[in-house]
Amino acid sequence: MKDIEIAQQNKMNKITDVAEKIGLKPDEIEQYGTYKAKIKLPVTAKTKTKGKLILVTAINPTPAGEGKSTVTVGLGDAFSLLKKKVMIALREPSLGPVMGMKGGATGGGFSQVVPMEDINLHFTGDMHALTTANNTLAALVDNHIYQGNKLHIDQRRVIWKRVLDINDRALRHVVIGIGGVTQGIPREDGFDITVASELMAILCLAEDIADLKKRIGQIVVGYTTAKEPVTVDQLGVTGAIALLLKDAIKPNLVQTLAHTPAIIHGGPFANIAHGCNSVLATQTALKLADYTLTEAGFGADLGAEKFMDIKTPVLGKTPDTVVIVATVRALKMHGGVAKNELEEENLAALQKGYVNLQKHIASMKRYNVPVVVAINQFTSDTEAELAKLQQLCADDKTTAVVADVWGKGGAGAVELAKKVLETCEQDNEFAPLYAADDELETKIEKIVTEIYGGAKVEYGVKAKRQLKRFKELGWDRLPVCMAKTQYSLSDNAKFLGAPKDFTIHVREFMPKLGAQFIVALTGNVLTMPGLPKVPAANGMELSDDGTISGLY
Repeated sequence: MKDIEIAQQNKMNKITDVAEKIGLKPDEIEQYGTYKAKIKLPVTAKTKTKGKLILVTAINPTPAGEGKSTVTVGLGDAFSLLKKKVMIALREPSLGPVMGMKGGATGGGFSQVVPMEDINLHFTGDMHALTTANNTLAALVDNHIYQGNKLHIDQRRVIWKRVLDINDRALRHVVIGIGGVTQGIPREDGFDITVASELMAILCLAEDIADLKKRIGQIVVGYTTAKEPVTVDQLGVTGAIALLLKDAIKPNLVQTLAHTPAIIHGGPFANIAHGCNSVLATQTALKLADYTLTEAGFGADLGAEKFMDIKTPVLGKTPDTVVIVATVRALKMHGGVAKNELEEENLAALQKGYVNLQKHIASMKRYNVPVVVAINQFTSDTEAELAKLQQLCADDKTTAVVADVWGKGGAGAVELAKKVLETCEQDNEFAPLYAADDELETKIEKIVTEIYGGAKVEYGVKAKRQLKRFKELGWDRLPVCMAKTQYSLSDNAKFLGAPKDFTIHVREFMPKLGAQFIVALTGNVLTMPGLPKVPAANGMELSDDGTISGLY
């Protein structure tokens, strides 16, 4: 049975019942139909000590599949089966992957959040609000230049791009303002995907509306002819951009197939942004539940590192346990097996590919947080392969638990949940990767050498020039957000497993003063993806009675 068919056969509880289960009063939510709601801010009278926080991450993704969201949902349902007060906090899907290659982000099989069709499509309109706010700011920048340019913005140095929540490679580089005097000032421009917008990062890091406005005002949209930064506050439009996000900032409440409460809010990609759901969503879950399960995008080298070094200082809470999701299939692919040969038992390839998981285990333990490996079971996995993987983890003094969450839902993750509950009680002194006042180069070097396992960092001509200017502007001590391929620990997607002695190439930086980090663009990573040869959209259909099919 397909994921969407499982979801459509499920009987959901009314969202008011889900809210009541976690102690929310009717006037503390805003309903979006029967099965979705936004949680009003602030969540009042919730003053209990923050609950335990479990971060779910994964190995570097492969076409074989890892199932990080599926494990997160299944593990949350297992906590519910064990009678624990638990909430799940996930990111919102982007229409780019939904219509492209990756698919949706609501889990799979019997471990899904619902209503999956709504969540994967327009949901509560957050993505559209972000797209509108971003493009409104772009229009206001160009209008300012056209209407006399009081701030002396250099049209060649505008860095604020337009965005679209779909993969569209044709829009990466465009020329705007052509067609005559009344059409604006001609200049080069480009589009990012919405989830790469700084407004998405700001939404996910803002602690309240006041903080949202402060961060929006600090956004650098470009530079003057004297090469001085120009901010949104200087344009005088901070309030206009903030009000477009007044509803989007509120976390979205839904449920799993097993009726475990789930918050889905914010959706920055981890390969080009910071890859974590909103601080407000996670804080809300920590207030309402004893255990919060959240995830960070792609492998631990990207999402988890950014969770630890960018999100936790704002969140004010570090993980009590890190769960790393791996599959036998994916590790065999890291070991050199072709996708069409993954059904065959291959212990040698599994051991060879294990180095990828091994590196992620070591990287997460670097933060001095307990680590548990979740082996997401596929039907093709053999007993010998599962046992081999558990033994390899045991040799690295790490517990690995097999979980069948796709086929059994929460029941397939009960043993995993018990182990996670056990590790959550262990004492740990969180050790950040770098000091807040380290220089950008130092922070990048530590990420490359300690998290990726690389040897050194090389900076392109533009990046070197920017580093010098950032130092003059006082931006050289901000956290760094690495934009890198998700498929490899290196910046070359073809280097699988755990490559050694490689160099990370930083070609340029993008200052995100509102988000309060600097993005380092490495290799050939793109901030606007393209669609595959056969997009997932080709298999989607809407029946005459309104039933959706082909969405996954």
